[in-house]
Amino acid sequence: MTWTPHATVAVVVEDDQGRFLLVEEVSSGLVVYNQPAGHIEEDEAILDAVKRETLEETGWQVEPVHFLGLYTYKAPANGVTYYRFCYSAKALKKITDQLDDGIIAAHWLTPDEIASLGGQLRSPLVLRCIEDYRNGRRFPLDVIVDAET
Repeated sequence: MTWTPHATVAVVVEDDQGRFLLVEEVSSGLVVYNQPAGHIEEDEAILDAVKRETLEETGWQVEPVHFLGLYTYKAPANGVTYYRFCYSAKALKKITDQLDDGIIAAHWLTPDEIASLGGQLRSPLVLRCIEDYRNGRRFPLDVIVDAET
């Protein structure tokens, strides 16, 4: 059997009121909350995936600002290992209200509102990434080098 990890991006976006952009979505039949996140597509630059996933899941155009870290998570529900490239980004403007299938809505939530979601968070990484961001974890964008195409 071949082990196949999944490469994903996630995006922490904070507004000027200290709220964070989260996605309410359906996953495995359950309603959960997550950062804008998703798989990196073949031949796609990671920063392009950050912008694409955020727009598709929230309707917001963003500009990546910092790399927060590479997080690993093995989902107990399916046994899949995810490698999450997490970034912080600045919200530029709302572009559309049309969201990806499975997305119920995008919400701006306070840290307390997010923490109160508990088991409704898609994974423990949702809160961990926000906590790392709030604790000042920041790396320059060029710490990740995409191969030139």
